[in-house]
Order: sequence, then structure tokens, then C-alpha cells
Amino acid sequence: MRMSEGVEWGLHCCVTLAWLDGEGPVSTARLAASFELPAAYLNKRLQALVRAGILSSTPGARGGFQLARPPERITLMDVVAAIEGTEDAFRCAEIRQRGAGAEASGREYGRPCGISTAMRRAELAWRRELAAQTIADVIAATPASAVERTRRWFSSERTSA
Repeated sequence: MRMSEGVEWGLHCCVTLAWLDGEGPVSTARLAASFELPAAYLNKRLQALVRAGILSSTPGARGGFQLARPPERITLMDVVAAIEGTEDAFRCAEIRQRGAGAEASGREYGRPCGISTAMRRAELAWRRELAAQTIADVIAATPASAVERTRRWFSSERTSA
């Protein structure tokens, strides 16, 4: 399974916004600059997080994004679903019923095939694992030096702007 880079971007922005909590909204331009990302593309991902209730946005010159709820209430799966959608990664097209399988009786296809069952089980485990981890869990595992470096960078950007 391959996810878009927007998932990584969204997760890092959520962690960064949690570190900057209480400092007001952070603009797309500042977030994009901090990771050297294209602001227009990042903004689309951030807007998806707003629609999902993960971030809130404030319009205007001093506007930007903030977490809409505490980091312990935002799961990694919340972010993945907001960016990638909720559609199953594996889609069974029932190809077993084509070609040589077209001659089989309908009873043979009454249940999902073993491949579909195995793939859905694996995806469910993946989704459960992401749903069990929060932005707060990621923050707890982050070295304090990374947090301080990020806060200093955003602080220096604010004072030089």
C-alpha cells in the first residue's frame, strides 16, 4: 500500500501545531517554509484536515491553522483518512469468476475468496494500529531537542516578519 506524501505532510504539521499550541494560528506559508514544501499543495492537505475536524482555520493576514482538538484525541488514522479518504485500499474485482472460473457454479462464489479475506484482515489490522496511536503518542516519542529547534525556528520567523 502506498500513501501520498500528503499524509506525511499532514502528520508533521499536526505535530508541529501541537508543539506551537497557544501561540496562535500558523500560516500555510510558515508551515510550508519550515519543511521546504510547496505552500499551495500543502494548503490543500491542511484544508482536508479542517474538513475532517482535525484542524481549524482562521482567515486573514494573521490567520492560519491550529489543532481543532487536543493531540491525544487525534489519531494517525484520522489524519490518513482525512488525506487519503476512507475507501478500502484493497478492492476485490472478483476476477476468479472470469475466464476459467466463469464455468463454476454460483455456490462456489457464495463467500469471499481467501485472497480477499486475507487482504481485508491485513488492512483492518493496519487501520486498528493507526487508530490506536495519537499525535500525542508521536509527540511523546520525539526528542526534546527537535521540539525546541522547531519552536525556535517558528519564534525567529515570527520576530523577523
